[in-house]
Amino acid sequence: MQGKGAIRFFAIALSIACLYSLSFTFVANSVESDAKEYAAGDIKREKAYLDSMETEVVYNLGFAKFTFQECKQLQLNLGLDLKGGMNVTMEISLSDLVRSMANNNTDTTFNKAIRIAEQKSARSDQNFIDLFSNEYKNLDPNVKLASVFATKENSPRITYNSSNDEVIKVLKAEAQSAIDRSFNILRTRIDKFGVTQPNIQLQQGSNRVLIELPGVTDPERVRKLLQGSAQLEFWDVYANSEVIGYLDKANKSLKDKLAISKTDVLPAGDTTSIATTDTAKKADNDLALLKNVKSDTGKKDTADKSFATFAKDNPLFAVLNPNLGQNEQGQQIVAPGPVVGFALLRDTAKVNQYLAMPEVKSNFPSDVRFLWGVKSINAKNVFELYAIRANTRDGKAPLGGEVISDARSDIDQKGNPEVIMAMNTDGAKVWRRMTAEASADKDNKKSIAIVLDNYVYSAPTVQNEISGGVSNISGSFTVNETKDLANVLKAGKLPAPARIVEEAIVGPSLGQEAINAGLISSVVGLIVVLIFMAIYYNKAGVIADLALFANVFFIMGILASLGAVITLPGIAGIVLTIGMSVDANVLIYERIREELETGKSFRMAIADGFRNAYSSIIDANVVTLISGVILYAFGSGPILGFATTLIIGIVTSLFAAIFISRLIFEGQIAKDKVVSFTNKFTQGFFKDADFDFLSRRKIFYTISTVIIVAGIVSIIFRGLSFGVDFKGGRTYVVRFDKEVSVGDVRTALAKEFGGAPEVKTFGSSNQVKITTSYLIEKGGDEAEKQVEGKLMNGLSSIGDNTGKILSQQKVGPTIADDIKTSAVWAILLSLAAVFFYIYIRFKRWQFGMGAMVALLHDVLILLSLFSIFNGILPFSLDIDQQFIAAVLTVMGYSMNDTVVVFDRVREYMNLHHTKNEGLAPVINNALNSTLSRTMVTGLTTMFVLIILFIFGGEILRGFSFAMLIGVIFGTYSSLFVATPIVVDFIRKEK
Repeated sequence: MQGKGAIRFFAIALSIACLYSLSFTFVANSVESDAKEYAAGDIKREKAYLDSMETEVVYNLGFAKFTFQECKQLQLNLGLDLKGGMNVTMEISLSDLVRSMANNNTDTTFNKAIRIAEQKSARSDQNFIDLFSNEYKNLDPNVKLASVFATKENSPRITYNSSNDEVIKVLKAEAQSAIDRSFNILRTRIDKFGVTQPNIQLQQGSNRVLIELPGVTDPERVRKLLQGSAQLEFWDVYANSEVIGYLDKANKSLKDKLAISKTDVLPAGDTTSIATTDTAKKADNDLALLKNVKSDTGKKDTADKSFATFAKDNPLFAVLNPNLGQNEQGQQIVAPGPVVGFALLRDTAKVNQYLAMPEVKSNFPSDVRFLWGVKSINAKNVFELYAIRANTRDGKAPLGGEVISDARSDIDQKGNPEVIMAMNTDGAKVWRRMTAEASADKDNKKSIAIVLDNYVYSAPTVQNEISGGVSNISGSFTVNETKDLANVLKAGKLPAPARIVEEAIVGPSLGQEAINAGLISSVVGLIVVLIFMAIYYNKAGVIADLALFANVFFIMGILASLGAVITLPGIAGIVLTIGMSVDANVLIYERIREELETGKSFRMAIADGFRNAYSSIIDANVVTLISGVILYAFGSGPILGFATTLIIGIVTSLFAAIFISRLIFEGQIAKDKVVSFTNKFTQGFFKDADFDFLSRRKIFYTISTVIIVAGIVSIIFRGLSFGVDFKGGRTYVVRFDKEVSVGDVRTALAKEFGGAPEVKTFGSSNQVKITTSYLIEKGGDEAEKQVEGKLMNGLSSIGDNTGKILSQQKVGPTIADDIKTSAVWAILLSLAAVFFYIYIRFKRWQFGMGAMVALLHDVLILLSLFSIFNGILPFSLDIDQQFIAAVLTVMGYSMNDTVVVFDRVREYMNLHHTKNEGLAPVINNALNSTLSRTMVTGLTTMFVLIILFIFGGEILRGFSFAMLIGVIFGTYSSLFVATPIVVDFIRKEK
């Protein structure tokens, strides 16, 4: 074996990298375990413990140190279907943006073009701006777009002489800006929501934002938070020197008000230390902010007593550091600027609570309003506190975001990033007054706060009065920071409402059940495969088991290093990979057994067996990889997790089977040891197989045709059960206290919804899955409340059998259409890609055509059986995203099997002269020679899928059923359909 040293080095390096990536999960779990033990069931106490550990170093590798917060960010995360929480897809309304750009013009043609574009965008991949411009041109070719968009606000970029192309370019730029702006606002809102490890992603090339919120239990609050309009305001700000005295008085008043004890500030048992505050070097220094550490002994030490004494006398300053600095002589002074204090993220709620107390509030001027800065100023989650001067009569900001006409990132004369902000006439007047007042005192210039959604984004110091409405905002900005600030400033000018078009909510109880089901199915599936391989291949099977262990370890390590999220379909991908990963070992072992039977030495048989198997292994895995990549490109949500796991699993399976196994065999050879590949039970299996596949091909053609025709008839008359993914609507999984009748639930809900919803038993007899399209076209929080209200009213009318919603999902019509479109494209592209790959590799179009027919055969069989058995089998057979994932994976598996067979057929056709021996005998011999490998691989994969079907939980039952049927018929089609089709095409050509 060439390059053993390099392979060994890479294997060790990969193992170390995977271990390093997984170690953060072990450390984070260890800290959380300590928290549970410490809290003894008290959830608040547990949370306080974890908060106190957030910025503490819990993992020291010598060359690097990691805090608990950093370990949490780097650990292997669980998806919502395993952990519970809320998954939301939001769509930025570009139609509202276009209307706003035209100042809500009432022109008939303009508004009709928008309405048509809105309708088409629901079923088109084309972007909204192009759809709108095309419709506008179709309605009135003689009128230019500039006639609508040449407004005063757009005058710097659009004039009455601007061409349609120039206007479209501006609209697209503004659309992208609005999407980016909305994304930043949503991200900030999510960050402030307090969810652990939220995930928010901008879907590239679209106007959609994907949001995952693990552990969320209040969906209504989330909807209000995400769909609320952005509120941009400009406020006068108190200087720190004006407020520090009031803070001191407030601290003393709070001391008198509270009979303060340690437990009011920190849970009993925590020990803390406090150091001198130093903010002279700006706020991003390492602030001495209550550095909490866990006591190993649980006893009070000097630091504990020191902080307890300090907190008793200074309850406010125990959680809020006043903004103090040092002069050149080292004396403590009041720091200049608008920041009045600093607090850790976990303490901001306590600060708000204290400052809101009437006894504390009375120490400040009546117009003081405290707001937090939007971003942490360092890695320890330290936030700045500002004192806003809310001195207006109506309590509103002196200036709102609606006056902003433009804002952009730029570079000043010194080459530093800055923001240029322009206002309309009304805004310029107010802005002139505000800047004049702020800059009146030359020795004590004040700041103006830029506030969005009640968080301060920036508070620049005003150097002089600004007239004309154009301002330059400069400071120690980076280019990205000026872009973000420009987007914030434009938030009030071009509103692009974000609407929830898809959401899924999974309750913690269902999430825990999914975790248990996934773990059980994974462990049992792994054990079954390990035992089967050890029995069938004897000691060589044990080596395959070691390679399988390495494969699973590599998969988990790579997933952790990529920051991937483990979902239930992801677990299914791992379980399936366990079944399929043995295929490469099986291919190699079958070749080695053939070489040994010819009388070759163990060393030569190993070398020749590996070499002869490479072609089949590479071809088979490449075609499976093609399906995985296409699934990744077109999938979203759980399918994306499945595709990610599948792709990684294919790559690691190849490495483990080809290289890890080979290294172990080479080690045995070096020790002059011979590894057995059979035992007395498995020796000679399929050795003398002589099945005549080709002469019976018409029988198998007939069997397949009958199933497919029956399926087509069933689809025509009974249809398919499309899931909410494909038709839009809302789905609820409801668990009752006692067994419930599906008919009773359907009747009760029909009265509420004005029509019978779809109700199916979901797992046990006390669980149902309810699907309804009621009010799906209507968005907003009110629609959600109305639907849920009617649902609960209907459920409560069933009797004393109380129903509880475990999970719910909403998919808007636009999303449903997109999912259908992407599913069709995914299948078509898979077919095309596989055809071209096989044509290139096998140099005959007949092989590509045989593979295409086999793939279509497998897909049609699956659809047929799902239609025929829908409503007959006691579990859901919905056509949804998971079904598409199953179809594409089955296509990959089928291709894997077919290519292995084709590879052996090609080999036999090259070795034997078909003109002399005849085509049929050569093909039959080739197929019989692959039977052992085909059956072993098929059986191991089926074992895993049967276990997944039994133990994987109701959520994966339809998915695993589709996979199981697909593997059975994929194995069948590679032998009885694909190859006979190739033979028929070859004969026809001749």
